[in-house]
Amino acid sequence: MASKLQFARFPAPDGVNGWWECLPPAAPPRTVSAGHRFDWVVIGGGITGLCAARRLAELAPDASIALVEADRIGRTTAGRNSGFFIDLPHDISSESYSRSVEADKADVRFQRHGIDYVRSIVHQHGIDCDWRDDGKFHASVNKKGHAALSHFALGLERIDEPFRWLDQAEIGEVTGTEFYQDALFTPGCSTVQPAVLMRGLAATQPENVTVFEMSAVKDIDDRGDVKVLSFAHGTIATRRVILCTNAYAARFGGHPNGLLPVYTFASMTREMTRDEIAALGGMQSWALIPADPMGTTVRRLSSNRICIRNHFAFRPGLEVSQSDLAKSKALHQRSFDRRFPMLDHLEIEYTWGGPLCLSANNGALFGQRSDGIFEAIGCNGLGLSRGSASGKLIAEHALGQSNDLVRQLLNQPHPRSLPARPIADVAVSATIWVKEFAAGAEL
Repeated sequence: MASKLQFARFPAPDGVNGWWECLPPAAPPRTVSAGHRFDWVVIGGGITGLCAARRLAELAPDASIALVEADRIGRTTAGRNSGFFIDLPHDISSESYSRSVEADKADVRFQRHGIDYVRSIVHQHGIDCDWRDDGKFHASVNKKGHAALSHFALGLERIDEPFRWLDQAEIGEVTGTEFYQDALFTPGCSTVQPAVLMRGLAATQPENVTVFEMSAVKDIDDRGDVKVLSFAHGTIATRRVILCTNAYAARFGGHPNGLLPVYTFASMTREMTRDEIAALGGMQSWALIPADPMGTTVRRLSSNRICIRNHFAFRPGLEVSQSDLAKSKALHQRSFDRRFPMLDHLEIEYTWGGPLCLSANNGALFGQRSDGIFEAIGCNGLGLSRGSASGKLIAEHALGQSNDLVRQLLNQPHPRSLPARPIADVAVSATIWVKEFAAGAEL
C-alpha cells in the first residue's frame, strides 16, 4: 500500500551567514527540474548527507546517487556553525560537558571516526577550508567556571585523554585579553571555515553522485519498491532513500519524535586593521569554548575576524524573527565588549542563527526507518563530528555492512518523548532561560 512522507519545514533566511558572505559567489545551482531516476537519494546537503552520499559512492561505485538540498550547500545549517570538529565528550545538557566513563569513551571513538574521515577527504582533494588541527581552549571567568573545568579534567583523566592547564597570563598570551581566569587546553579538536568545507565536500563528490541544490523535497510517495520524491518542478524515482535532515525532521503535535530544534546565534566582525591586530595581540588563530556549555564561544580567525557565539532559543517552526536576530546581536556585542575592550571600534558585520538538533536524553535516530528508507538524524550540538561519522556509517549500514560503530549507533537511545505543545514550548524555553541565567559571567 502506498504511503506518503511529507516535509513541513525547510531552511529559512535566518540572518546573514558571515562564513558564506566572505566567499566568492557560488556557481549557479543544479536544480531538480524534470523527471529523474537514481538508485539512491540522500536528502540533506549538510555534513551528514555529504558524507553519506560520498560513502555510498565509495562502496557502490556502479550505483547512481542523488544528493538533494533545499538551499545552497554551505549557506544553510552545516555552513552556519562555529566550525569546531570536537573529538571529546561534549554533552551541552550537562554542567561540564562530561557524562560517564563508558559514554565518554564511546563519544570519543565515534567523533574521531568522523573527524578522521573528513580530514582525509580535505587532504586528498586539497579543500582550502582553513583546516587546523590546533586543539581548543576551555576557558573560565570565575570560581564556578574553574570548578566546572576541574570536573571536566577529572573526566578526561578517567578516560586517559591529555589536557594542559593554563593560568590567566598564559591564556591571555593566546587570546590577547585578560578576561579569562584560566583555561584547559585539549589537543584533539580541529577547526574549519564551515561554508568552504561544505562547498568543497559537494564539489569533490565521486562521479556517480549528482548534487542538486535549491530543490526542496515536498513529499516521498512510498510505493513499495519505488519511492517517488516530489519537488516544485520535477520528481526523482528511486528504490532507496537516506534521510539526513537533522533539525528539519523534528515533529510535534500528534506524532512527536523527541527532536528539539534549538537555535543558537553567532556574529562575525569585520576584518581587523593593522592597528587593531597590534592592540589585541595574542595568537593569530585560536578557538575557545566556555566552561559553562551555555556561555560564549569565541574564535579568532586567520582572516583577522572574530566570531562570537552565544544565546539559545527554542524555535519549533525552524524560523527566527528579526527581533531574535537583533537581540542576539546585542548580546554578542556585550560579550565582545567585555572580552575585548581594546577593540571598541571593531564592528560586528554579520549576525545569523542556525538550528541545533537536540533531544532531552542525548538520543538520536539512526537505522532503517521503513523498507528502503534509512535515517541518520540528531547530532545534539556536535554537528560536524557526529554528523560526519553518522553519515558515513548510515551508508555502510544501508549497504548491509556492520562494525562496532554501526552497532553502537543502532544501540543508542531514541530521543525521549516530549509533552504536547504548548507544554513542550514552555518547558524547553524555561530550561534554556534557567541555564543561560546560570551561565552568568560566562556569557
